[in-house]
Amino acid sequence: MSKLPPSVDRIDLTFELEGLDCADCARAIERSVARLDGVHAAQVNYMAARLTVKGSAPADSVAAQVKALGYGIRAARPNPTLQRGPADKAGRIELGPVGFVRFLLSRQTTTLALAGLIAILPAMIARELWPLLTGRAVSGIWPEALGLLALGLAGWPIAGSAWQAVTRSREININVLMTIAAIGAVIIGATTEAGLVMTLFAIGEALEGYTGERARAAIGDLVSTAPPEATRLERVAGVVRETRVSVADLNVGDVILARPGDRIAMDGRVIAGESAVDQAPITGESLPVPKAIGAEVFAGTLNGEGALEIEVMRLAGESTLARIVHLVEEAESRKAPAQRFVDRFAQVYTPIVVAIAALVAAVPPLFFGQPFWNPTPETQGWLYRALELLVVACPCALVVSTPVTLISAIANGARHGLLIKGGAQLEALAHVRVVAFDKTGTLTVGQPRLTRVRALGCTRESAQGAGEPVAVCEPCRDLLAMASAVERRSEHPLAKAVVDGAAAQALDTRYPPADGVLALAGRGVSGAVAGRSVFVGSHAYFDRDVPHHHGHCAEIAAASDQGQTSLLVRVGDDYAGYLCVADGLRDSSREALQALRRDGVEHLVMLTGDSAGAARQVANALDIDDVRAELLPPDKAEAVRAVQQVHGPVAMVGDGINDAVALATADVGIALGVGAAQANEVAGVTLMSGDLRRLADALALAKAALNSVRLNVGFSIAVKLFVFGLVLAGYGTMWLAVLADVGTTLIVTLNGMRMLGWKRTGMGGV
Repeated sequence: MSKLPPSVDRIDLTFELEGLDCADCARAIERSVARLDGVHAAQVNYMAARLTVKGSAPADSVAAQVKALGYGIRAARPNPTLQRGPADKAGRIELGPVGFVRFLLSRQTTTLALAGLIAILPAMIARELWPLLTGRAVSGIWPEALGLLALGLAGWPIAGSAWQAVTRSREININVLMTIAAIGAVIIGATTEAGLVMTLFAIGEALEGYTGERARAAIGDLVSTAPPEATRLERVAGVVRETRVSVADLNVGDVILARPGDRIAMDGRVIAGESAVDQAPITGESLPVPKAIGAEVFAGTLNGEGALEIEVMRLAGESTLARIVHLVEEAESRKAPAQRFVDRFAQVYTPIVVAIAALVAAVPPLFFGQPFWNPTPETQGWLYRALELLVVACPCALVVSTPVTLISAIANGARHGLLIKGGAQLEALAHVRVVAFDKTGTLTVGQPRLTRVRALGCTRESAQGAGEPVAVCEPCRDLLAMASAVERRSEHPLAKAVVDGAAAQALDTRYPPADGVLALAGRGVSGAVAGRSVFVGSHAYFDRDVPHHHGHCAEIAAASDQGQTSLLVRVGDDYAGYLCVADGLRDSSREALQALRRDGVEHLVMLTGDSAGAARQVANALDIDDVRAELLPPDKAEAVRAVQQVHGPVAMVGDGINDAVALATADVGIALGVGAAQANEVAGVTLMSGDLRRLADALALAKAALNSVRLNVGFSIAVKLFVFGLVLAGYGTMWLAVLADVGTTLIVTLNGMRMLGWKRTGMGGV
């Protein structure tokens, strides 16, 4: 074990755990460590296999307490994301029976379970199978001896853990149940069954550990997409030198090289080269994204056909990929309501089962004259039935059914660009019936584009139709070219729309950039173009100071009602015409909203601070009925609460700082990964690619996960009730009871892990 950090007066300690086979093990460690002097809080993240301790307790005391419970512990490494964290071992675990056997041989406790299984198999054949096949019983005591051997091998770690649970944690857990049942079986002479019960239980616990490691391996797969080394470029005496270095040694501002086909090692900005980058591990986008100078790239993405020189923007431990891995690992601590209920239920359920088993053993013999011991080998006494009840009542399947499903779904989403920050957010997403959207930057691209050009001398009879260039006739083309020459030197947000509109029609080079450009606050911008004074300004300024065409005024007013912004142009002293710009819809908006309606979302709402006219224009294009415009950030949050009261659970989708309050107010906030950092921090779900079509995928994933949880819980309870009935009626056996428990646990675990590979049929797909 690596050296543990020393204690100080008030510290938070983090440890990595080994041998953490089940969620109940995690709770046992939490409760045991929490009882130490100086510990204010202890939390085990089961999926990350990590223990966090808050308080002033010495690290060595915490380690001793955990080791006494039978688990390995070591100080957490400074940056587990860089060093593969707890998933490093999981990544080497093989699938299938061979992989499971190798897992059993990798630890002492699981090796003992395997040895117990080898010892008990001949005894079971002799005691159970041989009499059925031949009609003759096997003589001698060797089956019982093998049963005791198996009991000792497989049961020693379990009994030790049970003793620690009672003495250190002051609780009755699963291990206590199984130990009582095994000791009771030995007392009544069922030594072979006692050995089988303990062996099967130990194998079942190992199977839980194996599947847990496989779930961690899914997170480890995310980590492994980023290479551990990079090629750093250094200029020495005018010569560029390439050096292979660890990503941990790279600093912000360093320049690295990504050759064609390389995995990009660090988040950064392209400073040389062009290529197409496969960003699927981060954003879930199915097609490579073109990258040129100035474009941002992410660690773990796959470079295409061109070499890229990349300036590092974030340290390796702070990359987008590292943040995703961290949030997925921490998601298990943000438990869903269903998981919290199962956890609380398991805590009271186990002691109640012990009490019921005691009553089953005592009441029939004391009050109804029924046999306490087994009167014959073929007839069950009530003590034997009580022991069976203890075995079948183990809450393993119930406890494991929820967390494995939720974390598998979260890992699946993370691999496909859907960052879900916890089980609570996943469950809330599954219940959503209303989706509210911000407009600007969410439903629209957030970048104005040129929509109309109308010169005073326009030769068209009416404004251009849909799909036509915005400047068709020569007077309109010349007006756009002059306006573009002035706006090319402007920093105004609308200037880029004019310049890009001119470039789209190859008019950006008709005139050189304007000379003497001057921005006039609240009015517009002026400059000299080809010897003529050109002024581009607001309609309000022209209404006050510049005579202009009354017919154009009516057109401008109509455009304003449609959410467009008008820029009027004066050449010399004369009015020359106007241009309109507007924020265009995202390409994915219409398809995304249609998919939500198909999936049963009952109500779509738009919440925006923009004008009512602009909001209504977008709403009409997207067929949104409920539009609430001209809202300040607190008003958006109040609107979310109002929608919740009328329609039920609400998901709020936004991208900006002004959406943060509404995102936090909604049942689940959903941010676009391309938006403001504040929105991404507040939101419970992030669509890393910014593609709204992924929203329907996220809802479908959440619903599938919740359905799997319900199926697992229902199946677990149904099996237990059925076997309970067999036990009380005298038709059960102890080995059948433990087989039912282990088998149910295996089934619900595998069903939960199906979410790792779950795919949505239809649009996009997760």
